[in-house]
Amino acid sequence: MSLTVLLLFAVGLVLLVVGAEVLVKGASRLAAGFRISPLVIGLTVVAFGTSAPEMAVSAGAAVAGQGDIALGNVLGSNIFNVLFILGLAALIAPLVVSRQLIRLDVPLMIGATVLVILLSLDGELSMLDGALLMFLIVAYTGFLVVSSRRANSPTDASELGVPDAEHSGSMLVNVLFIVGGLVMLVLGARWLVNGAVSMATAFGLSERVIALTIVAAGTSLPEVATSVIASIRGQRDIAVGNVVGSNIFNLLAVLGLAGLLSPDGVQVSDAVLRFDMLITLAVAVACLPIFFSGFRINRWEGLLFLAYYVVYTAHLVMAATGSIALGGMQTAILYYALPLTALTLMVLMVQGWRERHRH
Repeated sequence: MSLTVLLLFAVGLVLLVVGAEVLVKGASRLAAGFRISPLVIGLTVVAFGTSAPEMAVSAGAAVAGQGDIALGNVLGSNIFNVLFILGLAALIAPLVVSRQLIRLDVPLMIGATVLVILLSLDGELSMLDGALLMFLIVAYTGFLVVSSRRANSPTDASELGVPDAEHSGSMLVNVLFIVGGLVMLVLGARWLVNGAVSMATAFGLSERVIALTIVAAGTSLPEVATSVIASIRGQRDIAVGNVVGSNIFNLLAVLGLAGLLSPDGVQVSDAVLRFDMLITLAVAVACLPIFFSGFRINRWEGLLFLAYYVVYTAHLVMAATGSIALGGMQTAILYYALPLTALTLMVLMVQGWRERHRH
């Protein structure tokens, strides 16, 4: 293992941390300047920017006719975003969830997932499907910005959790903070992934296992850094909004662009349709009861998300290596872990609903 590889890994990690810090600071100040809530900034500017690696990878794969890579990148990133990023952020500090997320954005994330599944039933995402998805992301973004500006008057800035507009710095400086943070995040993610892949190869891991684990999570590293730093800084609307917004952006914009650029449409295999898309939908649906139970993600719920991501990753590795334990693991997940988790979350959701109505 060369010194260059270790240096690449270290520099990438530093760029991720610094870029996330700069991005969150610029985004929160921009929110005050435009009278837009930090949640909406997290759902749009931050989420879309940190999804740049996913868009680059999926667009390139679509042009090259590699539909499995284009789809797998989006679906794997969405699973990683919810289970790993929200889990890690909640473990650092419990996350308060905005009512808007529960009433609008999470249902939209679930609806976008269902729409992609329905469009894929014919075995491909065509150019027309891509155009529909792109139209929906433009409409969604416009709705968020307009509704947020109407809801927040100039005197509301103190309630947004960010400085008043007059103390938030010039718009140009804040935009430069956001752009600079995004550039550092994208470069940091690329260098960190390249360094990690080189180190994994040096330790004898197969390319297939590396692709299913390190590379799949690599395009979501900007979201990891941004949400964790936002959680530490107390900008928890940005931390949660970044994840939900990134997932919506991945489904509508990234897959929409892939459908538009692919010469023959993005081909969808039966394996992706029957397994990966259903797991993505299950993860999206799981957000509702967890978010709804007390309008917060507690540390134990974050730990639950992280545990499921470990199980999901172990399943991928077992499937890639042909492990004989794969069947037993699938049975345990499908017939024990998932039903027990669903029952627990439903009970918590009902208890939370009764407590709010009692008060």
